[in-house]
Amino acid sequence: MVEGNRPWDIGRFLQTLVYFDVIPCLGWVMRLLQGHEENDGKNEPGGKMQVVLVAGATGGVGKRVVQRLVERGYKVRSLVRDADRARALLGDKVELYVGDITKPETLTSKMMANVSAVVCCTAVRVQPVEGDTPDRDKYYQGVKFYQPEIVGDTPERVEYLGVKHLVQAAVPYLSRSTEIIFDFAAPSKDLPDIWGVVDDVVMGGVSESGIHLVGNTALFAGNVSTANSGGFASVRTRNFESPLSLTGYDGIELRVKGDGKRYKFIIRSDPRWDGTAFSYSFDTIDNSWIDVRIPFAQLVPVFRAKTLRDSPPIDLSNIYSFQLMLSKFEYDGELNPKFEPGSFALQVESIRAYGGMTKPKFVLVSSAGVTRPGRAGINLEEEPPAVRLNDQLGGILTWKLKGEDSVRESGVPYTIIRPCALTEEPGVQALIFDQGDNIKGKVSRDSVAELCVQVLEQPKACNVTFEVKQAQGSDRLPQWEQLFEQLQPDVSFCNYETTT
Repeated sequence: MVEGNRPWDIGRFLQTLVYFDVIPCLGWVMRLLQGHEENDGKNEPGGKMQVVLVAGATGGVGKRVVQRLVERGYKVRSLVRDADRARALLGDKVELYVGDITKPETLTSKMMANVSAVVCCTAVRVQPVEGDTPDRDKYYQGVKFYQPEIVGDTPERVEYLGVKHLVQAAVPYLSRSTEIIFDFAAPSKDLPDIWGVVDDVVMGGVSESGIHLVGNTALFAGNVSTANSGGFASVRTRNFESPLSLTGYDGIELRVKGDGKRYKFIIRSDPRWDGTAFSYSFDTIDNSWIDVRIPFAQLVPVFRAKTLRDSPPIDLSNIYSFQLMLSKFEYDGELNPKFEPGSFALQVESIRAYGGMTKPKFVLVSSAGVTRPGRAGINLEEEPPAVRLNDQLGGILTWKLKGEDSVRESGVPYTIIRPCALTEEPGVQALIFDQGDNIKGKVSRDSVAELCVQVLEQPKACNVTFEVKQAQGSDRLPQWEQLFEQLQPDVSFCNYETTT
């Protein structure tokens, strides 16, 4: 059915330009006249798609891990016991969840929602027997010539049971073969402000649509009209503050419930408002939830629904925006075979990236020496204090090893880092990796924190356990890929089985 001409709403046209900042000066004037605050430009997701949960976030290593993750554009969620202390220490860019790994009831599904990786830096508190004297500075410098003692929770509760509780809470969320980009079932408070309307009003049409959070979904709905030679309705994200990297993934997966119509999903690696776009058409089943997989290899490069024959492939390292569209047209003037003017509705539960190489999803900071207590041929006089005093310290290394085992047995891709004596020396040092739990030495907390962040992007760090120490006499920064290249996967780790 062809509809006739109808009055054009210039107000809606200007609202679209303002929302997407197509003409920056116009947007500034309109917001000023309307009394709206300036848009801070921080549109998520940006930089990294992952939400990383850091346990032990206020400790010597943990607070450094948080800082580095934030600087690299990750969304960071911190598990802490004291929210006020954590906020003062970690700043306002970090989500805080109050909980305790020794109390599994506090490790809630809300805390784990959207989490793509966990970095566990928890540890029992060790201090000199005489208490927190100035000598404690020597402890933090890795100089342990005093008599130490455990303060607070026992190694069994923290190093073993606590780690086991955290792993068990994380398994349902880290066992997916996809990475979340938008989860409308658990949206952030800013999510409704990321998506805006781009209807055919920008070309003189009168179609109207919107996107709203309804229940546990985002509802893209409205009325599409062919009046004034129009015929499309869509919602689009503002350009992400930092482009999203989807390098290494195979495509996008949508979880949707539609109305039997045929829609488009559009991705842009061009920050311009009206530049090249990459489109994929998909059919829905009326009132049924389906998973739609969109392989990057099948995206069609287009400019205003006209295919671009000589277009370079999409730049997956710089994704600026997503768009959902219902259009009268398919490509190059061909009609959408399932298009009908009138009302429409598409519910979206999630948008994920799928495929790619498996990377570590649970990073545990353990300790060198965990296998040495009771090992044949060990000369205790030559071992660090933790090995010599393992029994006096509540079996601290024995329980750390059991905590490691709970990670290895979980089926989640992991990295277990065993640092030698930790120091407060500033900066990231040249490092030596080893396997077999034989090396001795020291390493800075800065280096270990940087290492925790590096392994999240290293497929070759998956399902490995290794020791790390500072390389003496070298000022060269770590060559990360070379260090990870030499590591061998744990022989006994459980095979990782992906689930969807």
